[in-house]
Amino acid sequence: MKRAGHKVVVGTEAPQTSHTSKKQRTHFYGSVFGDSALCPSMDWGSLPHHVILRVFQFLTLVDRARASSVCRRWNEVFHIPDLWRRFEFELSQPATSYLKSTHPDLIQQIIKRHADHLQYVSFKVDSSTESAEAACDILSQLVNCSIKTLGLISTAKPSFMNVSKAHFASALTVVFVNSKSLSSIKVDDTPLDDPSLKVLVANNSDTLKLLKMSSCPHVSPAGILCVADQCHGLKELALNYYILSDELLLALSSEKHVDLEHLRIDVVSENPGQVEFHPIKKQSWDALVKHSPKVNIVMYFFLYEEEFDVFFWEETPVTHLYFGRAVSKAMLGRIGMNCPRLIELVVCANGLQPLDQELIQIAQRCKNLTAMGLGECEVTCRGFVEFVKMCGGRLTQLSIMEEVLIPDSDYSLDRLHLEVSKHLGRMWFPDMMPTW
Repeated sequence: MKRAGHKVVVGTEAPQTSHTSKKQRTHFYGSVFGDSALCPSMDWGSLPHHVILRVFQFLTLVDRARASSVCRRWNEVFHIPDLWRRFEFELSQPATSYLKSTHPDLIQQIIKRHADHLQYVSFKVDSSTESAEAACDILSQLVNCSIKTLGLISTAKPSFMNVSKAHFASALTVVFVNSKSLSSIKVDDTPLDDPSLKVLVANNSDTLKLLKMSSCPHVSPAGILCVADQCHGLKELALNYYILSDELLLALSSEKHVDLEHLRIDVVSENPGQVEFHPIKKQSWDALVKHSPKVNIVMYFFLYEEEFDVFFWEETPVTHLYFGRAVSKAMLGRIGMNCPRLIELVVCANGLQPLDQELIQIAQRCKNLTAMGLGECEVTCRGFVEFVKMCGGRLTQLSIMEEVLIPDSDYSLDRLHLEVSKHLGRMWFPDMMPTW
């Protein structure tokens, strides 16, 4: 890093450049740095504060600290509150993680000098319990903060789940009580519990707009219902299916509640037969859509085939469906019959039974469908062309693996791509399986 006083030539690195190119380059520097850039040299220490601030925002914490020693002006920018509004703490154990950890001394400096400036904060931790506990220790020190966004991100399990529930809840309570302006929270795979949610609601009910808390086993339907009942500004919500309930959907549909924009539901089973999934009444879904007609309802399924039986027997207003494991023909048939708001469908696997009729039914009844992805499935070329023909140009995304398509007497793979491209109104080819 050049220190102040050193001159950096900005317009003479290519002596053979044409007069026109030199003029264009001079105009560029002038637009960024002002009239001083029209001179043949420039003092880095005289850059405007807003330019230095913009540079600092792209640097890691260690590089920021080094840059602050260039000169007094750069050191002043290093302590501007705006630079510390958004920050990500990276915590890891060097022997076991690929993360580049934030140095502990720098963390303490941030907390000491800039805790009251932090507004958008996230913690990225590796799978070790030590890193998760260190994140909790930092949270416990943010007593003068006014955080608006909080994210706890684990690069791998178990991380936060191995921290004692009391330690984790105590750390979150510090932030929940002192911030009083939290609008966005993402805490997946954590020991978050109902009492913590009540503290959150008691101090941030007027500001909370987004809550993502999948895989939090200590949260009950009553806990999330408390949030829905009192946080009337909530616009985005992500949760596991086991805490979804008719009461929750009705609470989100009350007159006091703003329109919900995004509801994500993870339907996950690690051990087949050990989880019993409950049905949601059609009346509850209808109430939500009536109250929030533009809501996106996104469902991620990671189930075994025998566990799907409870879903989609009645009309369900889901808009985005992702199946991470094999799903049966019968299930896809029910989707075609009972998911009229469907916008996107991704099926990772099905088996060895062609899905022609199921896809055609989905095309007929799901008039909003614009995106489709098929992985380890089978569909005849004839059936696939019919599906595309019925959907037409509204299919903006169509990702189909080549091995999914079965050539028949009507279409070879070569002819298929031409026919599909014609109906889509753009050039289209099936995806190729990587060779590695």
